Amino acid sequence: MSEERVALITGSSSGIGAAVARRLAAENIKVVVNSARSEAAGKALAAELPDAIYVQGDVSKADDCRRLVESAVNAYGRLDILVNNAGATRFIPLNDLEAADADVWRSIFEVNVIGAWQMTTAAVPNLRASGAGAIINVSSVSATRALGSSIPYAVSKASLNHMTRLLSTQLGPAIRVNAVAPGLIETPWYDEAEEVWDSSREWITANTPLRRVGTPEDVAEATLYLANAAYTTGDVLTVDGGRHVV
Repeated sequence: MSEERVALITGSSSGIGAAVARRLAAENIKVVVNSARSEAAGKALAAELPDAIYVQGDVSKADDCRRLVESAVNAYGRLDILVNNAGATRFIPLNDLEAADADVWRSIFEVNVIGAWQMTTAAVPNLRASGAGAIINVSSVSATRALGSSIPYAVSKASLNHMTRLLSTQLGPAIRVNAVAPGLIETPWYDEAEEVWDSSREWITANTPLRRVGTPEDVAEATLYLANAAYTTGDVLTVDGGRHVV
């Protein structure tokens, strides 16, 4: 692959997004780091990487999405890889239907679905111009299994999976569109749900073939693969330590 590629990674100031930024940068890919709020962390990560910039922006806002793409192209002259990683959730027990009210659904879908769509449509002209554009959506195993941090979150990721497949049929051959679907990954999200995290970690460790929960670096490795996999499109790559087969 060319050493001149440029990647824009939404929601990349911490967790999975930061790990993806570091992994792509290690392959001589220029990186645009983004966050909606954590500007200090985003700027620190960009400064740590060999050739990166930080751009603040909220993917739920169409103007911000266009500005993110424009910033990448203004800085580097091109855009080759879009990683739609920015995500939102609420930790709501699946049986608590009243707590998952319409406002919760809207707030999650505005980022996880509409945000990914707006980033994609903003990026498509430049991804097409690159000649080998790639979009990688960060989904979740909750998209296909009856689990997750909340029902709205799981449904949003199911929508993202189907968006991935539909877009792959429309954007090829110039742009490949794939998704990575992590299982339980140790990220800052679980800082707000320590009890849920502790019980989930224990269960996953005991019942998963690889006997551990995942790390952001595990997802980053899968994302790099999809960024490079020239004959793969429309795929959702599961990264869950083998839990889906048992």
